Amino acid sequence: MTGAEARAAGALYGLAIGDALGMPTQSLPRERIRRDFGSLTGFEPAAADHPIAAGMRAGSVTDDTEQAVLLARLLIEGAGHIDPVALAQALLDWEDDMRRRGSLDLLGPSTKRAVAAVAAGTPVEEAGRRGDTNGAAMRIAPVGIASGGEPAALLDSVVEASLVTHNTSVALAGAAAVAAAVSAGIDGADVKEAVQRAQEAASAGVRRGHWIAAADVASRIRWAGELVAGRLAEAAAADIYHLVGTSVATQESVPAAFAVLSVHPDDPWQACLLAASLGGDCDTIAAIAGAIAGACHGVGSFPEDAVATIRTVNRLPLDELARGLLALRA
Repeated sequence: MTGAEARAAGALYGLAIGDALGMPTQSLPRERIRRDFGSLTGFEPAAADHPIAAGMRAGSVTDDTEQAVLLARLLIEGAGHIDPVALAQALLDWEDDMRRRGSLDLLGPSTKRAVAAVAAGTPVEEAGRRGDTNGAAMRIAPVGIASGGEPAALLDSVVEASLVTHNTSVALAGAAAVAAAVSAGIDGADVKEAVQRAQEAASAGVRRGHWIAAADVASRIRWAGELVAGRLAEAAAADIYHLVGTSVATQESVPAAFAVLSVHPDDPWQACLLAASLGGDCDTIAAIAGAIAGACHGVGSFPEDAVATIRTVNRLPLDELARGLLALRA
């Protein structure tokens, strides 16, 4: 496996590892996570009374990974382009399949509203005009793998892959930040360089889509990193939870993921564990942090048994998709 192949695989496996670590802790307050799990050290099953993931097996991924896989397949089928109507239909089909499986982990509020609008005949450019949550950012990593070269071209790809559900300034800024950081990692950047690329992309992304009142993502990524710089993990986690925020709002969860990377820039596994222990939408935060860290450090930076667990439990074609996305980049 070449360096670029290892980094492409690292982005997808990192996303899935972070997501699966956060599966049993998602939507829970930090106090309950500390009570039930203590210091998170690996994959755990979800509790029987979990509000979303009740009964899910340890190592199972959630909608974050499944929608990223969906997007990756569409990118490969479309030779690097996304048909917004096809994406909307694929998301509807995915939710129907999740319901048949008895899952409560369904489409988020922005995506659900937008795909229903498309099904009712709303133009794709208008369907996502209120989508301000982190759904675009959580699934955008495949675009970062597939897109290299000019920042403007990368941003165009982010918008194409996001507008049907999240065509707002804040959501596009968040998605652009994640995609740019992943793309930088594929190019060989370290986490510090990837974060810088993310801030630049967020500053450009906020000028696209429908304006919506929200804190500036680029500024919050920079501030969140400065907030936790040099802090021990436990103190940093408390600040991320209480100050940066861990909700589904793009301007909270995306900066939170970058803050986690500032705490553990050289250890993707510890970054994912920290993110998954935050509380709130911590499966998404861990998925984003894992994708970026994996892109920067490669799949070999994660424990072999963690990668094996993702393969065994979920049986997703992540290696195949990573190769297909990297071919688009070439």
